[in-house]
Amino acid sequence: MSTNFFCKRVVSVSLTNVGLMFEISKTQMNFLRIARLLIFRSFSSPIQHSFTVSYLINSCGFSPETALSASRKVHFETPERADSVLAVLRDYGFTNTHISKAVSKYPSLLTAHPEKTLKPKLEFFRSVGFSGPDIVSIVVSSPFILKRSLENHVIPSYNFLKSVVMVNENILRAFKNPFWISCQNYLQNTIALNIATLEEIGVPMSNIRSLVTRQPDVVSRNREKFSTTVKKIIEMGFNPLRLSFLKAVEVSCQLTEFTFEHKMEVYRRWGLTNDEIMSMFRLDPSCIRSSEKKIMSVMDFLVNKMGWEPAAIGRYPFVFYRSLEKNIIPRCSVRKVLQMKGLVKKDPCLGFLCKGEKDFLDKFVVKYQQDVPELLNVYQGKIGILELGFVSEKGDKTVVASQLHSSK
Repeated sequence: MSTNFFCKRVVSVSLTNVGLMFEISKTQMNFLRIARLLIFRSFSSPIQHSFTVSYLINSCGFSPETALSASRKVHFETPERADSVLAVLRDYGFTNTHISKAVSKYPSLLTAHPEKTLKPKLEFFRSVGFSGPDIVSIVVSSPFILKRSLENHVIPSYNFLKSVVMVNENILRAFKNPFWISCQNYLQNTIALNIATLEEIGVPMSNIRSLVTRQPDVVSRNREKFSTTVKKIIEMGFNPLRLSFLKAVEVSCQLTEFTFEHKMEVYRRWGLTNDEIMSMFRLDPSCIRSSEKKIMSVMDFLVNKMGWEPAAIGRYPFVFYRSLEKNIIPRCSVRKVLQMKGLVKKDPCLGFLCKGEKDFLDKFVVKYQQDVPELLNVYQGKIGILELGFVSEKGDKTVVASQLHSSK
């Protein structure tokens, strides 16, 4: 009897302890998690600042791991300065999510002086006409802009951009680019000279503004090298009036001659001539930027699996930066099935790969759903191309259409 009483007592106490364990608050669990991380890291790194970590978690919404990582870049022992920073940001419309994103990119933002460092820049942006959401967008994208000098960097950069891209909408896009955060003022003279070079050959100012906004690093290149590149692109047959001209300048500036020639060689492996490759480049310069692996995988699928001729593929260079798994294979598989069923004719045109999702589904899937019930499954990858028995038509092999039904 006493033994039974003792056992019941032990079980009762154990269950009570288990209940207490499960009553540990979320905050306590976070504390334990932080403590484990701190203990683990202390063997391989300097002692971390637990107050900073706790503040980042509780006030900025960081995970314990992210907070610990950020604490290597910023530390403080009292909350006053950081609280003041958050208060200023909230006054300008920053939500907790915005603050978390900005601080994760630039943890030292929490130690900036609210009145001397932050407010003058935020007020400047407001004074030149940026809306509250615009200001938030700039800071969240490039919070480092708040550490740059207002008089020596932010205002000169704004004035320069205003003289080139004119409207705040374009300046907003430009300020989101890290280039304008780190850009030294002397580069503005180089950019101005390169812009003048483009204007002299008739490049529309609207196109130049787009380039300065999207790819400022291109127009900040050494003037002599930039002029040489521009001349080379003209000799390739590009029309300065077209957007493709600046796209070609952009690609040529970003690739070395060795890399450019290597990409040419990769295309030549598939039997394309230099003239055909240059024709591709003129149609869409970005095709030369695709990696060797991407070029080889796209050509392998379209030539060896789908039976298209390399020269025909070359007339649609956009395929080399389309997703093979999400775009090319599903759409080509649908076309192949329709061709097998005699519902569409073989067509060397690859334009269907650049259609919008809804347009493609309406034209090639929904339209033929009753004729080929498996079509949506083919598009969604539930019936793979290998299971359907697709082979290159060069092999003169016959695809057994009945496999469509056996795969259901």
